[in-house]
Amino acid sequence: MAGSGTPQPALAIDARGLVKRYREVAALDGFDLAVPYGTVHGLLGPNGAGKTTAVRVLATLLIADDGEAFVAGVNVARDSQEVRRRIGLAGQYAAVDEVLTGRQNLELFGRLFHIGAKRARLRATELLAQFELSEAADKGVKAYSGGMRRRLDLAASMILAPQVLFLDEPTTGLDPRGRNEVWGAIRALVREGTTVLLTTQYLDEADQLADRVSVIDRGRTIAAGTPTELKSTVGGDQIEVLAAPGADLSRVAGAFAGVATTEPEVTVELRRVTAPVADRVAALTAVAGRLQADGVAVADITLRRPTLDDVFLRLTGHRAEGSDLTKEEALR
Repeated sequence: MAGSGTPQPALAIDARGLVKRYREVAALDGFDLAVPYGTVHGLLGPNGAGKTTAVRVLATLLIADDGEAFVAGVNVARDSQEVRRRIGLAGQYAAVDEVLTGRQNLELFGRLFHIGAKRARLRATELLAQFELSEAADKGVKAYSGGMRRRLDLAASMILAPQVLFLDEPTTGLDPRGRNEVWGAIRALVREGTTVLLTTQYLDEADQLADRVSVIDRGRTIAAGTPTELKSTVGGDQIEVLAAPGADLSRVAGAFAGVATTEPEVTVELRRVTAPVADRVAALTAVAGRLQADGVAVADITLRRPTLDDVFLRLTGHRAEGSDLTKEEALR
């Protein structure tokens, strides 16, 4: 990697201008990232934006074509072995063995990390307690729920007590209960000092867990800040009108005249009209009254706060889920 700068001591992850190409596709195109120690940093972006590629470069699984990165103060390109001693990694799907028990899985990972049989047994017991799996420790993993398997997978990634933990979409496929279990485990890790880089397509997940969020698109960071800071860029309260089938959306948009702080956003395929407003209650009353007076059929009208989904849509042009698969995603 180019450059020879010194990482900022306050940063657990310091990436500057990372570039990674797959033939003619630039998966990373000048990617920057700064993550302080002891925080959760969310990495958001549409499919193919480069999220997983960024994690793989930072975790030493890929070599960047250009740029520079430090993890836990160590240069990723020049001392990958030392970086690996300081990090943990959990992918989108649990990597545990269903035939073994939870305890046997963790002891196996300990042996694979060369910490010795005795230390592996002790570490397994510690982690089972830490991730609230002690009661199921000697049950086969095939009997575990999805949330339990993901917590066991997180425990396996913590065998070496890493300073930095990379989580690539850790709650993919889990039900709400399983997601909450994993969220609780992540929060507990951070309280104990672990730094977490979290990639996710679930906007509520980033909102719940992340101290700061970076939005990545086409291999570049296009916005970064706390969830509150990012949501403030969209505006204040919003009124959202879902028109009835066949309703004239231009008339719906017209009902926002004088109360919206920007031009209403019309989404034809969803029959939805949305706009930020300054005085939430007065604006809602005015819009609803005009729609009723004009005889415009409405399926629903809602007053809501901006979400990270709104930020995502504003910055990337589409929402987090349902994006078309790109070449980079296919190559991942």
